[in-house]
Amino acid sequence: MNGCKPVTTPLVVNEKLQKDDGAQEVNASRYRSLIGSLLYLTATRPDIMYATSLLSRFMQKPSQIHYGVGKRILRYLQGTKEFAIWYKTMTNSRMIGYTDSDWARSMDDMKSTSGYAFSLGSGILSWASKKQGTVAQSTTEAEYIYSSC
Repeated sequence: MNGCKPVTTPLVVNEKLQKDDGAQEVNASRYRSLIGSLLYLTATRPDIMYATSLLSRFMQKPSQIHYGVGKRILRYLQGTKEFAIWYKTMTNSRMIGYTDSDWARSMDDMKSTSGYAFSLGSGILSWASKKQGTVAQSTTEAEYIYSSC
């Protein structure tokens, strides 16, 4: 993937993945190796956290579609090599936090995925993406379920 054509986003907008998508299965060992490498990268690249955690749900029976989405993340990384977390000494730093949930995005069980990111000064210091344990009936409930955990 070294000379691949870069893309601007790690996932296609509004693409919904599911376990049984009817596509041909791929080598599960090779898929797990790709996802493991991407998970390793999330330590310094929080921008791929959601996409990588989404793909990790399909490790038991990955399809050609799942593998293609993983390769898209690699294409995204190819085009964003200069992205990094920079920590600078600052006298006036403030904490900023962001949180969001996607309502019932999982096609398999209709559960939502929530995430957050916090920065202090110049760099991000904490981030996470997690699939919720219960099914939300609305976007408001999806946000509330995550904030009460």
